[in-house]
Amino acid sequence: MARLETGSAHPVTLSPVHPREPLPLEAAEQRGLDVVRRFGTVGSLFLALGSLGAGAAPVINPVQEIPVLRLFTRIPTVSLAIAISGMGILVLSWLMLGRFAQPSRTRLASQGQLARTIALWVLPLLVIPPLFSRDVYSYLAQSEIVHRGMDPYTLGPAQALGVADKFTAGVSNMWRETPAPYGPVVLRLGGWLAPLAGNSIAVGVLLQRVLALAGVVLIVWALPRLARRFGVQPATALWLGALNPLLIFHFVAGAHNDALAVGLMLAGLEVGIRRLPIRVKGDTPPPLARGELLYIGLGVAIITLGVAVKLPAVFALPFFAVMVARRWHGRLKDLFVAGVPMALWFGVVLVAVCFGTGLGFGWFGATFNTPGLVRSWISPTAELANLSGVLGIALGLGNHTDALVPILGVLGYLVAVGITVKFLWDSFKWRYRPIIGLGVSMGAVMILQINLQPWYVLWAVIPLAAAAGTSRFRVAAAVLSAALPFLLPPTGSTFDGRPYVLPFAYVAAIVVCGGGMLIVRRLAPVLLSKPSPRVPEPVDAVS
Repeated sequence: MARLETGSAHPVTLSPVHPREPLPLEAAEQRGLDVVRRFGTVGSLFLALGSLGAGAAPVINPVQEIPVLRLFTRIPTVSLAIAISGMGILVLSWLMLGRFAQPSRTRLASQGQLARTIALWVLPLLVIPPLFSRDVYSYLAQSEIVHRGMDPYTLGPAQALGVADKFTAGVSNMWRETPAPYGPVVLRLGGWLAPLAGNSIAVGVLLQRVLALAGVVLIVWALPRLARRFGVQPATALWLGALNPLLIFHFVAGAHNDALAVGLMLAGLEVGIRRLPIRVKGDTPPPLARGELLYIGLGVAIITLGVAVKLPAVFALPFFAVMVARRWHGRLKDLFVAGVPMALWFGVVLVAVCFGTGLGFGWFGATFNTPGLVRSWISPTAELANLSGVLGIALGLGNHTDALVPILGVLGYLVAVGITVKFLWDSFKWRYRPIIGLGVSMGAVMILQINLQPWYVLWAVIPLAAAAGTSRFRVAAAVLSAALPFLLPPTGSTFDGRPYVLPFAYVAAIVVCGGGMLIVRRLAPVLLSKPSPRVPEPVDAVS
């Protein structure tokens, strides 16, 4: 149940189950935390102000009717520089905050301190125009289709609402004829919210952000609880998962419904394994605990709701089944006994959701067909297709990019499925924790998609934050999370056909962030000083 950490004068006993209790921050560290929290809040305010002129604003922008604030819509280039400066300040603040969340430190920020930091950084972004994407306008249009009693899985916004409708006007051109690729839960919730917004696009955006925020709240609730179970410091999990810049920029500011799907998936896992005993390979499984089966059933039901928001949440179910099988003797018989009832219960709940929402099963076809219409330039699969097309032209074979995209897309899915099967088996054989296998598999599924977007990475980072305690993973995830936000401008598209504006905005942001760091260094030198002595990290060897 524990091991000795050798290589030091005084061996340290490490628990494979519970993380050690860290000491509170010292006075200088507390001052550093306060400074970095305020610095990040300044960045959030910058981003909020910049969004007024550089966000993915609706066609009829209500900001233009607000005195003083409408000035930002008339200086879009300056607004863009302000928004990117805010992004840079937030990312730098997050990286400095990570100093107080490293599990190897003897003193860490508390869960309450990090939760208050999340609230401060998110609060200015709750009432702004959407950023980085116009997807929220598609959510609004599809919700309006549901509200008017039509089928969002057979009709696109232009067909159901008409091209002249204000809800259609905000939808990107490529999605106006496209059926909804989202599950019935989020569309039914949107349909219920539609009457509250009336004909106001701005109010509709805010209500859609409420749904995304509900997912963020579930993530903040579930992450530290899962982390404690798997021997990871809750502060580390919250910093990497819930305070992640990608989550703040895309789940909150961008109001993506992935937030609700990931939140339900994570909450389902937390509820489902709450009564499962914590086991180490080779020990004797205890008898069934009171309420254990009930909580497993509740966990499956909550995950199913996440699947009915976005389909990738379904990958949590087989890894959940492995957790239950490992709760017993970890035999194939145990996997069958655990997996079959869970699969049947998943089917019952999903059918009930499809019929209960009145939207049926048409979302399955739309979910598989619609995303492939987009080719993301950050997708390795899409770029491989583009490179193959260039090579074909160079060799005189012609440009076969369009033919290669669906082929490589299918190959990408096959590779992702292969990785998932491998990690399922390895998790079943106690080589990995199942939640780590889930995170790696979700990473493969998302990264190998033709339509990869920066926020898709959170499907992998968030579950891994709850269980992966190695410093190498944290460094890699931090670098990825800090770099990816800057690949998309806040407008969600090229800057009004003037891409040359972006370099100037980035240069201005570098100057602003550099000045801000000088101020931070003067106010709290501890933030940029050498880290304090560390203690060994916990072992990664529990169920």
